[in-house]
Formats: sequence, structure tokens, C-alpha cells
Amino acid sequence: MNNYQQQAALELRFWKLEVMKKPSLIGNIATKVQGKINGYIPQKAHDAITATIKQMVKAVLFGSEITKSDLPPAEMSLIHREALVKAKIDSYCKTGAAEGGITGAGGFLMSVADFPILIAIKIKLLYEIAALYGFDTSDFRERLYILHIFQMAFSSKRGSQKVLAQIENWDEKLLLLPESGDQFDWQTFQQEYRDYIDLAKLAQLLPVVGAAVGAVANYHLIKKLGKTAMMSYRMRLLKSDDELIR
Repeated sequence: MNNYQQQAALELRFWKLEVMKKPSLIGNIATKVQGKINGYIPQKAHDAITATIKQMVKAVLFGSEITKSDLPPAEMSLIHREALVKAKIDSYCKTGAAEGGITGAGGFLMSVADFPILIAIKIKLLYEIAALYGFDTSDFRERLYILHIFQMAFSSKRGSQKVLAQIENWDEKLLLLPESGDQFDWQTFQQEYRDYIDLAKLAQLLPVVGAAVGAVANYHLIKKLGKTAMMSYRMRLLKSDDELIR
């Protein structure tokens, strides 16, 4: 392994340890605060968010709405791939922040409208990251992996740990995975992470602070998603801490 691959493997190891740590006191308090914010949001907003998540899951698994990205040359090194990935994440963070600030300042209805827009931004980013790492998202199983990344980034601590366990050694599980959406229980998948996804974003629906919350939350949520995606694909490219698959 070269120096960059060693560094990437070390970062991956520490990231896994961080995911597997027990929830901190601050984390537990934050979850309770998010729960209280959740209670202040009107039911019609919750219904709209749930419907958006359901549509997103169906679109990613079964649809062709998201344009397939071209795969980079197979011989491209990890350092070059990740330079492109980091630039892509930075670009999407800025786009998401601008969009969140505008919709957050526009009041309740525009903030509700931000949810499907933000989800579309996140999913498009994940498709592009997958392609940069050399994975073909026309394969249903790769789209399923994308949804697991999405879920892990925005789940509770325990939820993230559960997803990490599911996607470790993913390529060894490919033969056991369904090859089409007809064989996948997307309804259960959607229900499992509805309770956790983007809870921090609900504060954007509150008056006065909506614009600031929208811009900052979007930026950090996309940043977190990008890092989660990078580590998730490193798990597949780094067979172990000292050996590359490809």
C-alpha cells in the first residue's frame, strides 16, 4: 500500500470505532431535544415528509429518474478518485446550503418543499460518488447499497451501528441479495428509518430561525453524508487495513 492508501485505511478504522462507540450523554440529550422539536411540527408536515421518503425509496430502487454517471477509468488511483469525490461533496454542500437558506427564509410551506429537494440533492451526490469509486448504479444491488449509506448517515447511534453491520463485507453478500426491486421489501425499509432521518432539519420549519437553520443544516448534513459514503466505499475497496481489493 502507498502512503495515501495507508492513511485511508487508518481513517476508516477510526471511523468504524467512532460509529460503534456507545451513545454519549450529549448525544442522548440531542436526541431528546430533536424529539421535542418533532412534537412542535404540524402533522401535515410529518405526513409530507413521510410521503417524500417513501417516494425517494421507490425512485432509487425502481426508477430511472436519476441519470447514470459515467465510470472513471478502472486504473484510476484511490487518491485521484477521492480528490474528485471531495470536490463533488464540497460542491453539493454549497448547493444544499444555498437552497436551504432560500427555502428556510420562505416560511413553513417553502421549508416543507425543501425536504424533497434536499433528498434529491443527497441521492444524486451518492450516485456520483458511487460512480467515482467505480461502482455501476444500474445494478439494483448498488442502489440498495446507496440506500444503506443514506440510512446510516441519518440514523440514531444504534441505527447506524446496525446498518454498519449490514454493509460490512457487502461484496461477499451480493449473491444473497435480490437482483430486482420486485424482490425487495421497500415498505419495511422506509418505515425503519422514518423515525431517525433528518430530524435536525425539522428545526428549519420553525419561524424566525428557519433561514439560518436551513443553510447550516443542509451544509452539515450533506457533509456528513459525503463522509459516510467515502468510508462506506472504502470498506469495499480496502479488503483489510493492509490489502487493496483493486
